[in-house]
Amino acid sequence: MQSLTRLWEHLEEGMIAFLLAAMTLVTFVYVALNNIYTLFYTLSDQWAVSSDFFAGIGDHLMGYAQGMTWSVALTKALFGWLIFFGISYGVRTAGHLGVDALVKRTSKPVQRALSLIACLACMAYAALFLVASYKWVSALFVAGIGAEDLDRYGVKTAYIAVIVPIGFTLVILRYLEILYRIWTHRQTGLGLADEAAEASKLANPGEEQH
Repeated sequence: MQSLTRLWEHLEEGMIAFLLAAMTLVTFVYVALNNIYTLFYTLSDQWAVSSDFFAGIGDHLMGYAQGMTWSVALTKALFGWLIFFGISYGVRTAGHLGVDALVKRTSKPVQRALSLIACLACMAYAALFLVASYKWVSALFVAGIGAEDLDRYGVKTAYIAVIVPIGFTLVILRYLEILYRIWTHRQTGLGLADEAAEASKLANPGEEQH
């Protein structure tokens, strides 16, 4: 079970890293092409002997830049996938906004009871969005609508939107894991990492030394 959990975590982190890298690479290439071709046009004006050579390179680069109209749409799609992978990642790492400062002041049994209620509420919330998003994506598959600026490559809107039910499924699985850990007395908070404890350490770095 632990090996499966570690594999899931590595795949999750690997996908997030891939999406970030892909977004950065596509944006960099698009911006670079839109700025480099002007350099060759400038060289063409300054070097009359080889003006045709530099102008030809500038024309090719400008053509590539104009042909990358799909880059913005692809970056948006990648960002959308990053968001929904990031939701479950945020649950695991307690990267969300901490709201359990008062809960931590109560007794352990009360903390456990409140965490169970909160966990079930989060699962119910995610389940509602999972059902709704599944129906939405199913309708998109039936409609077969092409994605903006990506339809020329056969990319449909449904292919991009499918991450929404996948993301909420991952969230539910994360909260199931948390629910199990709370039920078996292995933790009392909602996060798989103790955000409040980490924040306390940062605010009072000298406490651990005493």
